[in-house]
Amino acid sequence: MRKNAFTLVELMLVVIIIGVLAAMVMPRLVGRSEQARISAAKADINSNISTALDLYEMDIGHFPNTLEELTNRNSADANWKGPYLKKKPVDPWGRIYEYKVGGDGKDYELCSSGPNVNKSDGKICNTMEK
Repeated sequence: MRKNAFTLVELMLVVIIIGVLAAMVMPRLVGRSEQARISAAKADINSNISTALDLYEMDIGHFPNTLEELTNRNSADANWKGPYLKKKPVDPWGRIYEYKVGGDGKDYELCSSGPNVNKSDGKICNTMEK
């Protein structure tokens, strides 16, 4: 009498094959999450937040003093047509973007400290000068 079932050897062979495949694939995927975070920070800095800053500058005539002015109305600005961002901009590592506006309000620097908050070599920046 023969039953239609897998033997213990067949099951162990399948588990070993899956283990070998996982061992080959996992090292390639480990570093991808950090690359994805860096790409997301670059996209935020170079397009999303920069576009909001440019819209603010077109409406008001100068860049905001802080990034909070993109989400909250400053009562002194009658031409404010925001909010320019739906929420306070935070980088993929959960830290607030570093933003500095020039003295004349016509240029700015927008940065993320990147994955290493204490090292300047991983800093991701966009500087806008007019």
